[in-house]
Amino acid sequence: MEKTKKLALDTTTFLRIQKWYLLALAGIAITIIFAQVLIQQHLTSQLTDSRVINVAGRQRAFSQKLVKEILLLQKADDTDKQNILSNLKETLKVWKVSHLGLQKGNDSIGLPVEKNNEIILLFKDLNPHHEAMVEAVEHILEHDNSIESQIAVLLENERPFLKKMDGIVNEYDELSKAQLEKLKLKELLLFAFSLLILFLEIVFIFRPLSLQIKETISKLISSQKKTEDDAAEIKKLFVEKERSLVELQELNFVIDNAALFASTRKDGSIVFMSKKFLALLEQTKDSLNHPLSEILTQEEGQQQYLREIMISRRKHIRSEEIEVKTASGNKLWLDMSIIPMRQSNLEQSILILCSDITERKRNQLKIEELTKQSYEESIRQKQLQASQIVEGQEEERKRIAKDIHDGIGQMLTALKFNIESINLDQKEKTKEKITYLKTLTSDLIKGVRTATFNLTPPELQDHGIFPALQKMTQELSKLTGKNILFENKSKKNIRFDQLAETNIYRVTQEAVNNAIKYAHPNYILVTINHTDTLLSVVVDDDGNGFDPAILNQAPKNNSEGGMGVFFMKERIGYINGRLFINSTPGKGTRVTINYNLSNENINGTK
Repeated sequence: MEKTKKLALDTTTFLRIQKWYLLALAGIAITIIFAQVLIQQHLTSQLTDSRVINVAGRQRAFSQKLVKEILLLQKADDTDKQNILSNLKETLKVWKVSHLGLQKGNDSIGLPVEKNNEIILLFKDLNPHHEAMVEAVEHILEHDNSIESQIAVLLENERPFLKKMDGIVNEYDELSKAQLEKLKLKELLLFAFSLLILFLEIVFIFRPLSLQIKETISKLISSQKKTEDDAAEIKKLFVEKERSLVELQELNFVIDNAALFASTRKDGSIVFMSKKFLALLEQTKDSLNHPLSEILTQEEGQQQYLREIMISRRKHIRSEEIEVKTASGNKLWLDMSIIPMRQSNLEQSILILCSDITERKRNQLKIEELTKQSYEESIRQKQLQASQIVEGQEEERKRIAKDIHDGIGQMLTALKFNIESINLDQKEKTKEKITYLKTLTSDLIKGVRTATFNLTPPELQDHGIFPALQKMTQELSKLTGKNILFENKSKKNIRFDQLAETNIYRVTQEAVNNAIKYAHPNYILVTINHTDTLLSVVVDDDGNGFDPAILNQAPKNNSEGGMGVFFMKERIGYINGRLFINSTPGKGTRVTINYNLSNENINGTK
């Protein structure tokens, strides 16, 4: 009941605060809207006043223009006179319409009806001069022969017109300033009213609300502390409950595992055996007359072993994993614990506790079999890889022999035949043959250099991987005519393990040769860089590219090609490096070789 009353009180307080808060916001909103209405009205009035002042000021200019055009008409010839008369008519028309619109209003030029008595009186004082000037101009337009007398009328009325028109313009300006002052006063009053509403809102709404919120937060903190204390107590009880549950689970585990148990005398005869144990061994209670060793297994060798274990006098618990055979011939594995016990009559008995571990043993045998198969499969893979490597080496020897036979051998044969066919009596043909022999000799030298360079580059042995790769790109660029570039981002030449340098060089060479053979690129860029822990070689080309999915396919036989990537991976694998190949059809290929330097003994030279 008390809670219901408190809830009703909270609801009432909230509704009361909400009502005053909405009233305060409504007051501020009305004040802002009213201020905006006043400002918009004033802006509209200012636009109208600005238009009126502009037209009034223009009247002065038009009056001067009329006099100027009349004076020009007096001295103009017949040709100019028509233009001046036309302009004079237009000026007079606008001057008359504007003068009337300033008093009576004119929507077409945006002039309101004048309602100020002072300005109306000023216009009444101005009208005689305006009418006299209008009559004079109209008389000139109708009677061209009496222009001098009308000019005198215009000049006589122009100055008082201008002076009184200035008075009207000044009066317009004063009225506009007075309206602006009134607007300022209204704005100040509205601002003060808004501040008053805010002050009342702070005093009667925000301050009581903040006090109530403070009190509520204090209650919440107190309630939170109490809740935390209760939670700590509940946690303590929960921990005790968990401990009891663990103990109960341990007890259940012991009981479950002790379900296979038996008790024997020191001579091996059975005192008691659990039903579950009998069922597992496929025995009945009639079998309890036999020794335990005969019930556990049907094999004589195991029976003899069990009798020796049980008869031997031991003071400590002994555990055994034994395989037994049931009456039907099924084989079981038991984890047996033999516990010697002393009874009150000082006679020794034995407690047998067993667990059925047949499934575990079977799984263990399966794991061993799978391990053996995995090992054999690994050996087969290694043998296959070794055979592929031997095939690759044999293919490389065949390729070298073919290059020497088809290239160098044929050029040497051609060189021999050309030398033998030289006839000194035929000087012209001899010159041609000598020139051909020079070209053939240059090609032969180039072929020999290419073959020896591909076999073992001297720069790799003498200076290391950095100069060797630079030399390789230069030579391949000359030999193939391709644009092959080399970029060394390292600040110094560093020597690595010879095996690592050789394999990195060969893999890079294979990547460049693959790009030359298959990618048809515009350029090939070889970049080398290293940090304290990593050597990186990147081969980029802008050639045809390929689908990276083919890298996951099994390599083809060497006679069919496709073993290059396989040997690249094998070589990098020898030195525990990593090879990455990224390619997109039509967008080129990137081959990245990474070699870990953490185990290297690096010697650097500047």
